[in-house]
Amino acid sequence: MQKLNFPEYSFRFKNSENKTAAFDEIRKKFILLTPEEWVRLHTVQYLIQQKGYPKTLINVEKQLKLGKMIKRYDIVVYKPNGEIYIIVECKAPKIKITQDTFDQIARYNMQLKADFLMVTNGLDHYYCNMDYNKGQYNFLGEIPIYNMNDL
Repeated sequence: MQKLNFPEYSFRFKNSENKTAAFDEIRKKFILLTPEEWVRLHTVQYLIQQKGYPKTLINVEKQLKLGKMIKRYDIVVYKPNGEIYIIVECKAPKIKITQDTFDQIARYNMQLKADFLMVTNGLDHYYCNMDYNKGQYNFLGEIPIYNMNDL
């Protein structure tokens, strides 16, 4: 798989029927390794190892109902009280991050009401926090390190 703009992490792999799968420690199962999944696995490790978020507060690939449409978010980080703190949208490395990508995560966030958003294709990472009073997101250099007192 392609080298990404994250620290090196170790993953467990298995091959079955000429396909590679990697173990997702959040979902606790092997997942077919696609370019987007490679980014998602790295992002989860980044949140755990670099930012200190507990695995118990991270959720991956769950359904979200937007009006009459069913969508799936890539990663959310919860606050200990169950509110959503961070939403992450992952794209494959070959997918450019565009305004459409931000529009997608903004639509998800209208339902989820997270404090922070992260968009990544594994090579480029964008972070922002929500200003609900002004109805806009503000770009940041990074997302905050986990601090239970801030949540």
